[in-house]
Amino acid sequence: MDTALRIWNRVVSWTGIFTNIISDRDPKLTSALWTNLHQLFGTKLSFSTAYHPQTDGLAERMIQTLEDMVRRICAYGFEFKDCDGLTHD
Repeated sequence: MDTALRIWNRVVSWTGIFTNIISDRDPKLTSALWTNLHQLFGTKLSFSTAYHPQTDGLAERMIQTLEDMVRRICAYGFEFKDCDGLTHD
């Protein structure tokens, strides 16, 4: 839960909250960390149906966005600037 709170305090305050995440049932998004994040953020987690490529495309795009955010945290720490593309005016 500590990691979830750090992400809330350091990332979500800059980027905003996703209200609904569509997952392709990847175990990464159903892990304890992500379960805690969904509860903390009040995010609805929806699962795509099997063998439905239209929905899988949306899920893959969301996963790519989240991976980009984590990559930036690893590269720059929690020191985001407006030009990083992760903040809103």
